[in-house]
Amino acid sequence: MSLDAIPALTRALDRFSLWCGRLVAWLIVPMVLSLVYEVVARYFFNMPTVWAYDMTFILYGTFFMLGSAYTLMRKGHIRTDTFYANWSPRRQGVMDATCYLVFFFPAVAIFGWLGWEFFWKSFQQGERFVTSPWMPAAWPLKFMIPLAATLLVIQGVSEVLKSIYAAVNDIWPPTVVAPIEAGPPRDLA
Repeated sequence: MSLDAIPALTRALDRFSLWCGRLVAWLIVPMVLSLVYEVVARYFFNMPTVWAYDMTFILYGTFFMLGSAYTLMRKGHIRTDTFYANWSPRRQGVMDATCYLVFFFPAVAIFGWLGWEFFWKSFQQGERFVTSPWMPAAWPLKFMIPLAATLLVIQGVSEVLKSIYAAVNDIWPPTVVAPIEAGPPRDLA
C-alpha cells in the first residue's frame, strides 16, 4: 500500500467508527427512560420494577464497551502528553506506531480472545443474571466484549496508519472529526 492511500483509508475507517459511535450514543435514550420509569413507578406509585436496574446496567455496559473505538478515534482516552505535545509529528508518529504495535494490539487481541470465550461459554450455557428476579440472559452483554475488541482493532488500524503516515511525512493526515480536546465534533469530510 502506498503512503498516498493512507489518508483515504484512515478517513474511511474513521467514518465507520464515527457511525458506530453515533449509533451507540442512542443507547443513552432507553437507559434514561428506564431509569425515569423506575423512579416514577417506585416513588409515585409504590410499584418498583424488576427489570429497570438490569436494563440500565446492560445498556450502560454496552454503551461503555462499544463507545471505546469512537473514543479512541476522537483521542478521548487518557494520555500523558507532558513531553509528547512538544514533539514533532514525526516523533509522535514513531512513538504512537510503536505503542500501538507493542502494547495496544496485543492487549486488544487478548481482550477479544478471552472475551469471545467468556461470551461463548455464557451463550452455550444459557447463562442468566441470577442477582435479579427478572433474570435476563447474560450472553448479549458478554458479546459486547469481543464486539468492542473488533471495533477497537478496526480503529487501531486507522490510528497506526495515521502514525506511520506522520512518522514518514512529519505531518498528521487529515481526520474525519476533530479530537475531543479541540471542542465538539465536526465533520471534515
